[in-house]
Amino acid sequence: MPGRIRKESPLKSPERPYLALGLEGSANKLGAGIIKHLEDGSTSVLSNVRHTYITPPGEGFQPRDTALHHREWALKVINDSLSKAGVSMHDVDCICYTKGPGMGAPLQSVALVARTLSLLYNKPLVGVNHCVGHIEMGRDITGAQNPVVLYVSGGNTQVIAYSRQCYRIFGETLDIAVGNCLDRFARVINLSNDPSPGYNIEQEAKKGKRLMPLPYTTKGMDVSLSGILSSMEAYTMDKRFRPEAGPSETEDIITPADLCFSLQETVFAMLVEITERAVAHIGSKEVLIVGGVGCNERLQEMMGVMAHERDAKVFATDERFCIDNGIMIAQAGLLSYRMGFETPLAKSSCTQRFRTDQVHVSWRA
Repeated sequence: MPGRIRKESPLKSPERPYLALGLEGSANKLGAGIIKHLEDGSTSVLSNVRHTYITPPGEGFQPRDTALHHREWALKVINDSLSKAGVSMHDVDCICYTKGPGMGAPLQSVALVARTLSLLYNKPLVGVNHCVGHIEMGRDITGAQNPVVLYVSGGNTQVIAYSRQCYRIFGETLDIAVGNCLDRFARVINLSNDPSPGYNIEQEAKKGKRLMPLPYTTKGMDVSLSGILSSMEAYTMDKRFRPEAGPSETEDIITPADLCFSLQETVFAMLVEITERAVAHIGSKEVLIVGGVGCNERLQEMMGVMAHERDAKVFATDERFCIDNGIMIAQAGLLSYRMGFETPLAKSSCTQRFRTDQVHVSWRA
């Protein structure tokens, strides 16, 4: 906490370099990454390979189909990761995999691959919380020390701060995640899923001129997004809605660009508000945005305005580290492994529900 004497980190500098393989597959991205922790305490990303399961416009990704994609691509993604890093499985100290949260079938597919590699090469397993992976990679890449974290993705929306070896959740969504809200609306207006629905909404929003009224549903430190999505869907049924029309400042019409613009402005304002409350509560001067939606430049811009008014800094990463990836799992897993944590084979299951505040963050003071 700001103003307090910093305690010495329980994580000591390694006596030798450590290597970890990280495997991520909690949703439609399959990722593998190799990370190295050096004797001077620094971190080196040796490889970060990812393949995305992309569905046709208007369709989401189903658990079974996504799991089949992960099984089909696992060998190639892992081999590419090892090849780019210039290492073999024999050089790796531990194999880290996403234990949860996420979609059941894809999680199980990647956990099966991790267990197989562990048995084949006699390497220890480390189960990793997906959310903690995002946070630790974000801290490492940006250099943020003790930030308030806004974690925004397809499956999670949380405001988090660290205290006493736990990432504590200050506020979260009460129903659907912000990424899920954006993705589902992208399907309603038939936007492409390539490279991602959220990215295409962001590009469409840049052309929007009209801010449509939407429910502003912050509830204390929490937000509710399902009603906003319903309102957005209702606008597409309005007689003024023109699916093919461009933005107009003279005609009384509603375009997809206007709706994307309105959705972003309203939802991001809500997220900035609850983040600001957490910043004020703990007196932090740092905000870290992680998760797939964290790539959104408009969200970063709005958060930057709030941070500037509070003499604080905003930290964010690019799509290599914001979007689900294997290297973040390797980073969080290797930190745990260096503190003596391993996942026994008999307990190397995965779970769709794994809260951020359930993890013992033993590597931080």
